[in-house]
Amino acid sequence: MVGSLVLMALGLAALMGPVVAPHDPLAIDLQRTLVPPCWEHPLGTDHLGRDVLSRLLVGGRASLGGSAFTVVVVTGVGVTLGTLAGFYGGWIDEILMRLVDTVVAFPSIILALVVAGLLGPGLRNVILGLTLVRWAGCARLVRGLVLSVREREFVMAARSIGASKGRIVTRHVLPSILGPVAVMATLDLGSVLLSMSGLSYIGLGVQLPHPEWGAMVNDAQLHVQVAPWLAVAPGLAIVTTVLSANLLGDTLRDLLDPRYRRMLS
Repeated sequence: MVGSLVLMALGLAALMGPVVAPHDPLAIDLQRTLVPPCWEHPLGTDHLGRDVLSRLLVGGRASLGGSAFTVVVVTGVGVTLGTLAGFYGGWIDEILMRLVDTVVAFPSIILALVVAGLLGPGLRNVILGLTLVRWAGCARLVRGLVLSVREREFVMAARSIGASKGRIVTRHVLPSILGPVAVMATLDLGSVLLSMSGLSYIGLGVQLPHPEWGAMVNDAQLHVQVAPWLAVAPGLAIVTTVLSANLLGDTLRDLLDPRYRRMLS
């Protein structure tokens, strides 16, 4: 419940960021540089006099929105390819699993760094790079789930009455694996946010002066000794989001476990 409420609050703040931001996040005021937190600037200002709270709210759209969109795309690609490999098997399974083995053989952050570096800086390229890296793990998990479900009695019964493969997949197989897939997607949200913030921190994500949480941490490192609030605010936002996503994912995993439900009953 706590994880859900915090994620909802952060998502709403990011969605409404440009509307509720007290100042223009790109407005430079050299007369008010490195102002500590005060009534007018609750999180202070940066070295160019920009309001940190406004940049944090607007930057949440890139950080949270980009991470959520990446998770949706990764889950969609992974579920599609994993279902094809697990349900149909044969040469389809062989080709897709060899491709999965090739992708997961490389450290994910290194491969994402290479892809994003080749494509060039920008949020779109970071999303594409993370998608190309992370779909393989999702596909492997979904394939294992489909392999366990396709031999269940209700699937065999659907086959025996002449149901088409497409109908079996959409009406019986996919609904049976949605629970674990939802847990995986929720837990991936925090991991994707960390990867996206890391790539932005080294300059491959959202480009300054546009705000993004990882880029804000990078922008603050030269002034962190005299103005620690510059790094604390975006860093705390990243930590809170990752922790909330993990709390929600762990709870979903427990609630979707039949043994846990029997224990509660």
